[in-house]
Amino acid sequence: MTAKTDAELHLARLIVETLNLEVDAASIDPEARLYGEGLGLDSIDMLEIALAVSKAYGVELRADDENNTKIFQSLRSLALHVQMLKAA
Repeated sequence: MTAKTDAELHLARLIVETLNLEVDAASIDPEARLYGEGLGLDSIDMLEIALAVSKAYGVELRADDENNTKIFQSLRSLALHVQMLKAA
């Protein structure tokens, strides 16, 4: 497993809390898939995550973004996208 950054760990905790997952946030591999295989999340979970991230970080994640597959690919890709939006 690849080491997580502080931003990735914070985001992992947010995901675990938002979805009431029975997994330790620290154990989530930042490069594992979020959707389907990996954490096994579905599209409803992704919408809940997007809403929680928007509230927690003050950024907008849009359902119609053509890059959502890439953005939500892993914890790492989501964390990088959020950091990019916050810096903009």
